[in-house]
Amino acid sequence: MHSRPGRDEAFEAIEKAIWAARPDELVAAATGELARRWPGARAEVLLVDYRQAYLVPVARDLAEVFGRDPDGGDVPLDNTGPGRAFAGQRAIRERSGRIGADVVHLPLTVQGERLGVLTVRRPGEAGLGGPEPEWLYPAAHALARALKIADSATDLYRRVRRRTRLTVAAEMQWDLLPPLSRDAAGFRLAGQLEPAYAVWGDNFDWTASGDRLTLTVSNGMGTGTTAAALTHLAVSALRNARRSGAGIAEQAELADQSVYALHRGERSVGTLLMEFELSSGRVRVVDAGSPKLYRMRGNLTEAIEFDEQLPLGMFGDSRYFVEDFRVERGDRLVVVSDGVHAALSPMGEPYGPVALLQALRDTRLQLPPEAVRALVRHYVAYHEGGEPADDAVIVCVDWDGDADAYDTDGAAGQAGETGGTGAAVTGGA
Repeated sequence: MHSRPGRDEAFEAIEKAIWAARPDELVAAATGELARRWPGARAEVLLVDYRQAYLVPVARDLAEVFGRDPDGGDVPLDNTGPGRAFAGQRAIRERSGRIGADVVHLPLTVQGERLGVLTVRRPGEAGLGGPEPEWLYPAAHALARALKIADSATDLYRRVRRRTRLTVAAEMQWDLLPPLSRDAAGFRLAGQLEPAYAVWGDNFDWTASGDRLTLTVSNGMGTGTTAAALTHLAVSALRNARRSGAGIAEQAELADQSVYALHRGERSVGTLLMEFELSSGRVRVVDAGSPKLYRMRGNLTEAIEFDEQLPLGMFGDSRYFVEDFRVERGDRLVVVSDGVHAALSPMGEPYGPVALLQALRDTRLQLPPEAVRALVRHYVAYHEGGEPADDAVIVCVDWDGDADAYDTDGAAGQAGETGGTGAAVTGGA
């Protein structure tokens, strides 16, 4: 009878400290108030790095407090307690013999966007404490939401997440990106750029509004800041048209005009535009270039081919038509840029026809963020220690829409309402 008021009082105090703190002092305020409300406990925040390979402590002087080697550096995502909490999106409890205490790791996530981990060292000796306070989990959620907001008001957390310096081109691309992952009614989505710290022309964008999910994957010509600026222009034009209420064909046409006006056809941006109707599973597509789409349905993994139209910016007056197909509950779609599907091994073997399909099958049971991480690792390993010749983007969408709302009279590959042929399917189990 007396636990609820104490729980509410502690949570309210922590939440008040979180929302009253300056953006750059948020972590210190939250962990400090947590320790006051749970005497003897210590807490730290670790943020995921740009490559999604390590968790980086916001405060660098707490490694020994949490049983880590003070000279051990950042925390790998693979085979560590914090990494398992991050990857599995669940609380992980472990006992540290080094400090003789129990530790709990809680994921910091906002609507599927994975920010990092809150690690709490429980008070007292290992194995002697009771359950965590009821307020700990809602406090972690409040901290995650506040971190998401604070990130736009300070450079601190972006500095923390950098294990090495970003190139200027990569800085441009990361500032252009939406959240890397999202869990929503009907779908789960995740994407990643590679090389994370030196990407140049590849990018993806998405937005969900009402009954629509719009996803674009773009690949600007060239390298360095030239490619980054080209992609930035194209994505900005696509967003401008989309936010004005235009459909994906009109979005492509405005981007085509915008890129052509600056580069007069000398540079272009390959782009795949997709608009999902959440209530029916219908997907409208404009294929304007090099990104490729793969679908996994049951035990079948296959490429979905469309009529490839002109890249954005080639002529400036191109007219784009829409094709469509349907997704079913349980489908997985993966979009990759030509840096992935056209990659070559050191022996000259193409990645796409065999190795990519095998990697897609191997990651089928993982949630989209972890599937994307694994696909990036597989893609990098295919180069056997060599540097990939091109940058890359991988986006994964798991579809869990309302199957009862589907129009059973519509078949996959039905012709688009603005013309064109239906999607063609290639590949195999």
